[in-house]
Amino acid sequence: MPTYMTPGIYVEEIPGGARPIQAVGTSTAGFVGVAPDPTAHLNEIVAINNWSQFLREFVPENGTSTPLSHGVFGFFLNGGTRCYVVNTGLNKPITGTGRNRQGIDLFEEVDEIAIVAAPGFTDPASYEALLAHCEKLKDRVAILEAPGKVTNIDLLTKVATAPTPDSGGSSGGGGAPASQGLKPRQSDNGFGAFYFPNIIVRDPLSNDLVEAPVSGHIAGIWARSDATRGVHKAPANEPVRGALNLTYRLTSEEQGELNQNGVNCLRLFAREGIRVWGARTLAAGASEWRYLNVRRLFNMIEESIAVSTRWIVFEPNDRTLWKSIRRDVSAFLTRIWRDGGLMGTTPEEAFFVLCDEETNPPEVIDAGQVVTLIGIAPVKPAEFIIFRITQTSSGAEIEAQGGTNG
Repeated sequence: MPTYMTPGIYVEEIPGGARPIQAVGTSTAGFVGVAPDPTAHLNEIVAINNWSQFLREFVPENGTSTPLSHGVFGFFLNGGTRCYVVNTGLNKPITGTGRNRQGIDLFEEVDEIAIVAAPGFTDPASYEALLAHCEKLKDRVAILEAPGKVTNIDLLTKVATAPTPDSGGSSGGGGAPASQGLKPRQSDNGFGAFYFPNIIVRDPLSNDLVEAPVSGHIAGIWARSDATRGVHKAPANEPVRGALNLTYRLTSEEQGELNQNGVNCLRLFAREGIRVWGARTLAAGASEWRYLNVRRLFNMIEESIAVSTRWIVFEPNDRTLWKSIRRDVSAFLTRIWRDGGLMGTTPEEAFFVLCDEETNPPEVIDAGQVVTLIGIAPVKPAEFIIFRITQTSSGAEIEAQGGTNG
């Protein structure tokens, strides 16, 4: 307490105790691939804030476009505002080994990244690298794209596998053997989304009409939808800016089959133009993670709570702490509910937060942990998906525990 020596009025600033949880960003993308200048910033991670900056950093004079440059251009054209770029200088955006971090592994250094893509890479090894990266970090989702030339769309419903020596084909193309699919493997927790077909665009470097991978444009659409509607809104029924045509025009019947198999389609409509017409993840059809907006909403909520509750570490693990956790988390989820991100006519219908003697028995306290059980009802489906947050001296651990009907 301060010592007052002179009679008078004194003003003290006393902390109110509340520590508001701030939502983390969801629209920063990470792109990995081969730049027009394959030697520029080789295996370095570079923050890019606009197309002009990318030109300065990665495109030489009279340079020609690559899938990576098409992706970055499409990202900014469709509403993206910030991304990170890794130039591998090779034709494989898969990890390095040992202690030399390179390729997609460099994205582990940046918590800000929420979207990951490797434009133009459609082989099983690249699919696996992208999905494994997102499943490891658990705070980002991969955008995967189909091969450029697909003549048999039934192959998009079958999982891609590495070609055998006698198959006579590569892993990414319509000429692949019938036994070999083109679809990425299932991601149980929905950390990947798969899109088909590619698009026809005007090359930003040559002004020619060319085929381009779609993942960069999709990443920009995710960012645009997040900014205008929120991450809880499915990034579908959105126009693809810069797309002049599609490499394959799907029928409604074909899309019905692909949609059920986790393939998000781009469709050309007479009045609306080219639109993204799907928002599924690669999770199984009955999984609570099959909707892209649900997966990304949970990523945002989980990371926001984990980052903003680091002050908990080393605090006395008692009722006062539990009350503070319930207050701060409830206030954060109430804001999300008011913004339309959660189901329910009242906050009580939209979420619950448990942190008390029941979730923190003596054995948990003795282990140096404080456990908070949180359940939320995302906009679609109307289910409670429960996750458990544990704070220890090494940081926060988050475990999804599945869903029950709300």
